[in-house]
Amino acid sequence: MIENPRTTRRHFLKIAGAAATAAMVLPFPELLAAEKKKPNIILILADDLGYADLGCQGCKDVPTPNIDRIAKNGMRFTDAHVSCPVCSPSRAGILTGRYQERFGHDSNPGSEFDRKDWGLPLDQKTFAEYMKDMGYATCAIGKWHLGDNAAHHPNKRGFDEFFGFIGGAHPYLDPTVNSFNMIQRNGKPVDEKDHLSYAFGREAVSFVDRNKDKPFFLYLAFNAPHQPLQPAIRDADAFPEIKDEKRRNFAKLMKSMDVSIGALLDKVRESGIEDNTLIFFLSDNGGPTPGNTSRNDPYKGYKTHVHEGGTRVPFMVQWKSKLPAGKVYSKPLIALDILPTVVTAAGGKVASNVDGVDLMPYLTGKKSGAPHDVLYWRFDKQLAIRKGDWKMSKHEEKGVRLYNLADDPSEKNDLSAKYPDKVKELQAEWDEWNAKNAKPMCPAKMDAPWVNSEW
Repeated sequence: MIENPRTTRRHFLKIAGAAATAAMVLPFPELLAAEKKKPNIILILADDLGYADLGCQGCKDVPTPNIDRIAKNGMRFTDAHVSCPVCSPSRAGILTGRYQERFGHDSNPGSEFDRKDWGLPLDQKTFAEYMKDMGYATCAIGKWHLGDNAAHHPNKRGFDEFFGFIGGAHPYLDPTVNSFNMIQRNGKPVDEKDHLSYAFGREAVSFVDRNKDKPFFLYLAFNAPHQPLQPAIRDADAFPEIKDEKRRNFAKLMKSMDVSIGALLDKVRESGIEDNTLIFFLSDNGGPTPGNTSRNDPYKGYKTHVHEGGTRVPFMVQWKSKLPAGKVYSKPLIALDILPTVVTAAGGKVASNVDGVDLMPYLTGKKSGAPHDVLYWRFDKQLAIRKGDWKMSKHEEKGVRLYNLADDPSEKNDLSAKYPDKVKELQAEWDEWNAKNAKPMCPAKMDAPWVNSEW
């Protein structure tokens, strides 16, 4: 059959026109697709949660099914640490990716006088500022504890939205508003009636719902299970089988946080963004066992200690499209690694002075070995260094301890007298690291009864 030349020519022009139109319009959808490939980021921080306080960490009396979901759907780390065994310095390290000693943020603020100019130094680039530079919507919910004045407010440090309190602690049920530590939304007082853990969960779900169609960074910093042990009224009858009242109230606090995290995880799944959402969960330091009944088993020490019980924390990550489910990772890492891991995953670059490393090559198996050869701590009268399996810790008044964590993870057997050369080696390496640090800008004032115990 012979084709009509006019029909063939019209057909050719039609195809050519369609191709030209596609060439003009495809780049924009491609750009949108590339933008959507940026992972959403959720960083969940518990406050004073012990290493053994979760079901996935072996806890038997306090159920945490929703937090356990993160470990089940992702990876759980068994040798993960924070850079300081107390709240504010640990958070400063997490939100900068740097050892906080680099800029002298060694401790929680002391007196009211210390608070006037105190805070995460303004010349330190925050996690939120990195994410905003890459086009992310940013939100902080919960406890801040990185500066009380206007210049250090979360809205000035890269967060588009903030709901929570500025100081280091707050009652869960007291709606009292005061000028220093009010519950607030973007600097304006809020008369919050709900239990804070449930309120923070509500706000987190709302933020995700409003931003699910664009890349977002959510920093959800619970104050649970930090004291005071004030459970929600709706949980009054929970855990009757726990006879100790203090432990029962602790369990109720854990329940409110776990339920809120579950609601957030459900919203992420319902929004169709679960596979492309990178979720971290950890505690800001070890549990203060005498204070809130938290447990750091099997490790020695508590919050405020540079022993394993003060720095080794529950730590897990989920990214369903990139990381295996249910895997346990046992090599040492530190919370400073979260920032470079996230920024790199989002297509950005971190500053050269960042101490953390991108964990993804190690978690996916592209790199063998440990993310860090050495880890360091400096807090109050204490110091510590971890190199391979060796750990040296020192207290100005209590002396030096040396442990081999491969043989003695609970730090029961001091080997300092047997291996004096190893002590000298580690001390020299710590001194070299510390020589590059700043002086503490605010002296530590730790008067809890357990601070100097168990040395």
